[in-house]
Amino acid sequence: MEDFIKENDRRNAALAAPYDQLTGIGCCGLRTAVGPSDFNDGRVMVPVSMIHDDAYQKIASCEDWVRLRCRHDFEYWAVTCATIAMKTTGRLTEFRLNRPQRRVLAIMEQMRTDGKPIRLIMLKARQWGGSTLIQLYMAWLQTVVYEHCNSLICAHVKDAASKIRGIYTRLLESYPEQYGWSEKRSRFRPFEGSRDVRLIVGRDCTVTIASSESPEAVRGADYALAHLSEVAYWADTLMTTPEDLITAVCGAIDAVPGTLIVMESTANGVGNYFHREWQRSLKGESDKTPVFVGWFENDSYRVEVKDPLKLWQSMDSYEKMLWQKGLTLEQIAWYRLKRREYVSVAGMNAEYPTTPVEAFVSTGSNVFSPDKIDLLRRDCREPAAIGELSLCNGMLFFTDDDKGDLKVWTPPVSDRTVITDRYVVAVDIGGRSPKSDYSVIAVFDRGAVAAGGKVEVVAQWRGHADHDLVAGKAVEIARWYRDALLVIESNTFETDNIGGDPALSVLSQISDSYRNLYYRQTADGSGARAGFHTNRATKTLIINKLIASVRDAAYVERDDEACNEMAVYEQRAGSFAASSGNHDDIVMTRAMGLFVISTLPVERPGDFDIFRSRPRYVF
Repeated sequence: MEDFIKENDRRNAALAAPYDQLTGIGCCGLRTAVGPSDFNDGRVMVPVSMIHDDAYQKIASCEDWVRLRCRHDFEYWAVTCATIAMKTTGRLTEFRLNRPQRRVLAIMEQMRTDGKPIRLIMLKARQWGGSTLIQLYMAWLQTVVYEHCNSLICAHVKDAASKIRGIYTRLLESYPEQYGWSEKRSRFRPFEGSRDVRLIVGRDCTVTIASSESPEAVRGADYALAHLSEVAYWADTLMTTPEDLITAVCGAIDAVPGTLIVMESTANGVGNYFHREWQRSLKGESDKTPVFVGWFENDSYRVEVKDPLKLWQSMDSYEKMLWQKGLTLEQIAWYRLKRREYVSVAGMNAEYPTTPVEAFVSTGSNVFSPDKIDLLRRDCREPAAIGELSLCNGMLFFTDDDKGDLKVWTPPVSDRTVITDRYVVAVDIGGRSPKSDYSVIAVFDRGAVAAGGKVEVVAQWRGHADHDLVAGKAVEIARWYRDALLVIESNTFETDNIGGDPALSVLSQISDSYRNLYYRQTADGSGARAGFHTNRATKTLIINKLIASVRDAAYVERDDEACNEMAVYEQRAGSFAASSGNHDDIVMTRAMGLFVISTLPVERPGDFDIFRSRPRYVF
């Protein structure tokens, strides 16, 4: 226990390391010590770039000293010239950076001083001043570092963008006159009669606000700096999408030194544009550096611990994980108290996430573990090809088409002697209209199972079409994948054919032309019917199989969207379904396909047994 307390004291001491924006102690960047002089009262640590500036040898007054240091040292400028309103009292005070603000600033300043464009995507916990930091950093670039540097503030709604610009307005109103850049400097001035554009006199630059709901101001404008706020909540309509809007902004800002694009947001579930961009940045596929700020970086989130031993002995597994992560007892004690305000741990995690995975999980009813989904996601990647299959002279050919619905990660191989039914195709039938559920056709390769390996997703078709056309597409894909075992969810086809002749049903027609179709046993055990029927019992069975497969990393997933669907898949009142506004079509193909695969024998086909006699069935 003595060693444990010593470690806690060491962690607290590290958090309390000296930091002074006036003296430069603990500030970011490469710094050097400068002794007392006529212009500087005491020894300070200034950026190395300052003493290498030609103006350094020409300093003739204290005012010159402050101006030059402000141009090279954001943290000094913030406490000397910038004024913000305190959240609790509204009182105006100088801008003193907290710990997470200092970490994010260090990342941006490293990019700037290295001569790189500043590009960040920032996933935030709440109430640490991320928007304030970004806005004041942009203000510093516009008012001190660069001239002719226009900026954009775009939020999910215009009121939010106006509130962010209010930080800038307050800064200009209280800016010290002796360090100003123009005798005419006072406040923002309207620019050519626009309510959304303000001019900073003397710097020849503008500040524009816009929202995802009315993005007209964004298009065709000239910006060097862009603060894109709460992107996870941006409007996604038929007329405009977050991707279109951000592409327009980013496309107008050259990737050169002196430019900045920061995309920041609290999480709003998975599968949206912000979540997809976050995942791309983690994989190194984006131009933006991912930055996550967890609740524990806020120094105010801590309470005194009077009995460390009692706290340690009462910790649950999650709290012990926090200790292993490097948190102090005081932080863990705060977390315990705060968690009592929430009905579920997931609710707490959504507001005060410890990890990015927690931040994106929105409910306490999730079927799949976020950590296991994150592990599954590591194997996801862009498909090797996108296109469609076409039939020519009785043969199937794959045609590349960026707008196609068939994604292929691994094409079919010719060797069918490795294992019987090497390929399995699972089909979930959706709706016809663009707003309905998708139809999904997933292809699994179980060739590695014979050698103790994993089942792998190798292809997927996802789109909207009439049910008979989806069935025809599924047959084509199954044929292309070496006459794969075709498992079609039968509910929709049976509903379509209520009261009709079974011989005329789509599944019946398929069974007449495709010999490797999956059959199930009839309820009375007297025969077999084509297709997999999903009901309360079978759905529970196949979802439980998928839960185990994800938990044990028993298969290889390739599609990011499958992981997104798993992250919002819930159990409520004894049933499984996607959370409101989300889809589960891909999840169902994984559940159905992996369950059927688990029932298949691991055997090599005989010389004349490429296709065994049918029907085969499990139920």
